[in-house]
Amino acid sequence: MSAPPYVLNFGAGPAKIPSSVLERAQSEMLNFDNSGMSVMELSHRSKTFGKILNGTKDKLKTLMDIPDNYEILFMQGGATTQFAAVFYNLVAAKQAKDGNHDEIFVDYLVSGAWSNKAAQEAERLAKNERSKITVNKVTDSKQQFGRYGNVAPADTWRFSDPAKTAYVYYCDNETVHGVEFQQVPQVDPRVPLVADVSSNFLSRPLDVRKYGVIYGGAQKNLGPAGVSIVIIRKDLLADLDVGPVRPLMLDFKTMADNESMYNTPPTFAIYMVGLVLDWLVEQGGLAQIEQRNIAKAKKLYDAIDNSPLYNCPVDPSCRSRMNVVFRLTSEALETKFLAGVSELNMVQLKGHRSVGGIRASIYNSMPEQDVDRLIAYMESFEQAHTEAAE
Repeated sequence: MSAPPYVLNFGAGPAKIPSSVLERAQSEMLNFDNSGMSVMELSHRSKTFGKILNGTKDKLKTLMDIPDNYEILFMQGGATTQFAAVFYNLVAAKQAKDGNHDEIFVDYLVSGAWSNKAAQEAERLAKNERSKITVNKVTDSKQQFGRYGNVAPADTWRFSDPAKTAYVYYCDNETVHGVEFQQVPQVDPRVPLVADVSSNFLSRPLDVRKYGVIYGGAQKNLGPAGVSIVIIRKDLLADLDVGPVRPLMLDFKTMADNESMYNTPPTFAIYMVGLVLDWLVEQGGLAQIEQRNIAKAKKLYDAIDNSPLYNCPVDPSCRSRMNVVFRLTSEALETKFLAGVSELNMVQLKGHRSVGGIRASIYNSMPEQDVDRLIAYMESFEQAHTEAAE
């Protein structure tokens, strides 16, 4: 049997998983920890899976330097489900702390498709609440600039009254539009800051203490689809009889009280996250991973910026290290470009269906030499089509 072709997977998610992680999972597939069973067959109540769950928590706590006053939850439904969970739980936490207000605000920094969807979900849910809940867009890049691809200066942001605000939400990295915050947004210390870090989770160090909630799906930087990780400050866990009526499966305190096992958790996905965390430690931790990600992104952006054929629509002040989006001078050339990369086993480079163009997702597990191969193709494609034009 011949060896499979080497594929350069630039997919935005589910995304590339380190080869050594897949090989380790393969070696343990039929007999994990001498149990005679696959991880997929283990009872989630067994001591063997308990070791996996607690070990994964401990690794995450160490890598991210998570303080003891935070809970780590493993939840199902993907990061999009957390749009509703954050609203329900943090409005409840606000009401538990201060009692029922005549009005509660939830603030959103809208910088791309995913933060916009999160704000829309909050608007939908707010309509059904007895209390008056106002969804405030602190900033909205599309309204201000006519499109996504920039973040307005912080001195133009308009926050709600912090005494009445349940939380401030932002998406740290917009996968579709290639926008990434370069600094943590400054908010009133009385207001919990919520970050969706799905597509740059563990791509760089993050000061957990600045946040009330950090969450993200695993399928971009941490493993397979099926599990979302929620890191929440314990004082934000509200009892079920306080605040909006919420499904038990979306209740953070229920999940915390049951060690993420109110029902059967996504056991295999949690196991895979643990293996990726081991790999991150082997790579030197988050500081080392960040330097690698900076180097990869710089190479690719330099290739785009120094070319008359390629153009990045994102302002340099907020370009993503994870999702590099760019366009060619015509859609016809983009079609030819994508056909050419496909022949070289470079896959999933087509931009999101809502925006088109090209998108190269270069997450933690993407080797620098694969980025180099993409750049080499870009240069040869440019030369061929420049010469043809002449």
